[in-house]
Amino acid sequence: MNSATQLNRLAVLDHSRLARSQEGSSRKGHISVRNVQVEFGSDAGRRVAVQDANLEIRPGEFVCLLGPSGCGKSTLLNAVAGFVEPCAGELRVDGQRVKGPGPERGMVFQQHSLFPWKTVKENVAFGPLMAGVGKFEADQVGRTFLGLVGLSAYEDAFPETLSGGMQQRVGIARALANYPSVLLMDEPFGALDAQTRIMMQENLLDIWREFHNTVLFVTHDIDEAVFLSDRIVVMSASPGRIIADIPVRLPRPRSQDLLTEPAFIALKRECLALIRQETLHAFEQQNATH
Repeated sequence: MNSATQLNRLAVLDHSRLARSQEGSSRKGHISVRNVQVEFGSDAGRRVAVQDANLEIRPGEFVCLLGPSGCGKSTLLNAVAGFVEPCAGELRVDGQRVKGPGPERGMVFQQHSLFPWKTVKENVAFGPLMAGVGKFEADQVGRTFLGLVGLSAYEDAFPETLSGGMQQRVGIARALANYPSVLLMDEPFGALDAQTRIMMQENLLDIWREFHNTVLFVTHDIDEAVFLSDRIVVMSASPGRIIADIPVRLPRPRSQDLLTEPAFIALKRECLALIRQETLHAFEQQNATH
């Protein structure tokens, strides 16, 4: 088999795998959080970060975790990812108990966490290589996903030569390269300028429509939560409890024109009132301890 024939075969294989991923999205990606509590520290200085959290996320849903700073949003996300072990309760993905990180859960961090000594394509291909895919096919997967995030021209570049937004697109491509049923995102656009952030939000929704993975997205930005999600799960000030689960029934596909629509503004006000109430409660607690 010559190299051109092999390349075509692998391209077909890659698109076939993508199609299977999309077909399976209606069956996979169910997240179940039941009575989860997460604590840090020793006995004397023990701190409850997440308290009695209960949450069900259906396959293919886009859910945002929203709350004041320090409320445990990222802690709960990291527990779903398998990086943090709850001291009580249970986490399951597609019926399987979460006991650590797994390839069915892709993670995108606020800081891109790319390997600086690897090229962009090598970063994206790393996951498939670790999963036992041959180098040639892993490179093809890398190219496919770089194309998906609009970075085909930069496959041989190193991360430090890219802008922040481009680095995050590489991070998203790397998270998707194992075809996960769940995509976990921890304030991935928080460090970007306003215009780049808007473009990244739109790009993410395009990717989500392509794959229809389940997405659990942490943010403290109310506009971002309303614009992206099917549901907004609001957490209280520390210790983090789930205090509201707000459906977002805005039409899709969405564009930035939506931000001035009355329905968008009404949802924003509802979220803002909840966050303000929790933030004031946190200030009162802090003042009471001093």
